[in-house]
Amino acid sequence: MEIQETGLEGCVVIKPRIFEDSRGYFFESFNQRTFEEKTGASGNFIQDNQSFSSYGVIRALHAQKGEFAQAKLVRVLSGEVLDVAVDARKGSPTYGKYFSIRLSAENKLQLYIPRGFLHGFAVLSETATFSYKVDNYYNKDSEQGVMYNDATLNIDWMIPETHHLISDKDQVLDSFSSLSNE
Repeated sequence: MEIQETGLEGCVVIKPRIFEDSRGYFFESFNQRTFEEKTGASGNFIQDNQSFSSYGVIRALHAQKGEFAQAKLVRVLSGEVLDVAVDARKGSPTYGKYFSIRLSAENKLQLYIPRGFLHGFAVLSETATFSYKVDNYYNKDSEQGVMYNDATLNIDWMIPETHHLISDKDQVLDSFSSLSNE
């Protein structure tokens, strides 16, 4: 496993060691001990989630706040997405900065997103299956989010606006400047 820094403290790209031969490939997608040694973060993931989406879907910038904040380890099982992490930790030197990366079934990269970050992704392929581990349970009352097209963040989602598919819920999220960090 190789760790690549993103410029946002604690948020790292994980490149697995892949063993390929004429039969196909094998790689270890997660090993708690190695993860903790290489990242310095806890690998205490308690829930796995998976979503399937089509081209143009942008799952906006979401997080949970307070005691229900979640760290995530994300990857793509099929297709390709643009994955985005935004530092929403008030007092952080990179507060309001974002990191984006193409994650795909082909490149097998993963992104570790610490607690206190917003997270979203856009589907760049015809369809994509997205998988993520979280270290805390979901709590509806602790949800918060920021509009995908927030002018302060100015994220290029790499999809023409005429092809954006945004949920009703994500179309009415707050601006980054009104974000609460309870």
